[in-house]
Amino acid sequence: MQRAEHQATNNHWGKLPLSFYERKNVLLIAKELLGKILVTNFDSIVTAGRIVETEAYNGAVDKASHAYNNRRTNRTEVMFAHGSTAYVYLCYGIHHLFNIVTNVKGVPHAVLVRAVEPLIGIDEMLARTNKEKLDYTLTKGPGNVSKALGIATHHTNSSLLENQIYIVDDGFKLKKNEIIATPRIGVDYAGNDALLPYRFVVAGNKYVSGKR
Repeated sequence: MQRAEHQATNNHWGKLPLSFYERKNVLLIAKELLGKILVTNFDSIVTAGRIVETEAYNGAVDKASHAYNNRRTNRTEVMFAHGSTAYVYLCYGIHHLFNIVTNVKGVPHAVLVRAVEPLIGIDEMLARTNKEKLDYTLTKGPGNVSKALGIATHHTNSSLLENQIYIVDDGFKLKKNEIIATPRIGVDYAGNDALLPYRFVVAGNKYVSGKR
């Protein structure tokens, strides 16, 4: 069993505070989100998974970011909110992708959660994704993460400090050699910025999407 695959215990959960999200270094935040637990609680149905893959988007200077050059639209305006805000957008008209806005208000940094390892509410996740049994495809890739956890575009602008969508630290720690940085996936349009090592994964975890 991999270290990232141990079970979480609710008694030791601590919700991440505003100070975690409002830091300036989006790369550090994306890296430190690995091993944390993403939780949803909709109508008293709790589902949760340990984050094993993230991507950082460095705001106005990052050609891969929706907010490159401080672009503000109805969709991206939420990226200029204060850290700890959810940014959920529709990709290819199908996939609801969950992002975490970071830094202070007015600085459009964000982290995309690309994969989690299921921990709690697996039966509910299977029902939401129309799967009969658990395998690594359940929460592999950002579209599957949102579908399994019940996150959709109407949750954009939600606060991660409240009780519907939030992230907790249960004390689990990854070793430095268990975290790998790679270029992001699907951002070829960003030119040289597509080559930046802004994707962070838990080494060897079967839920990680794309190339290992």
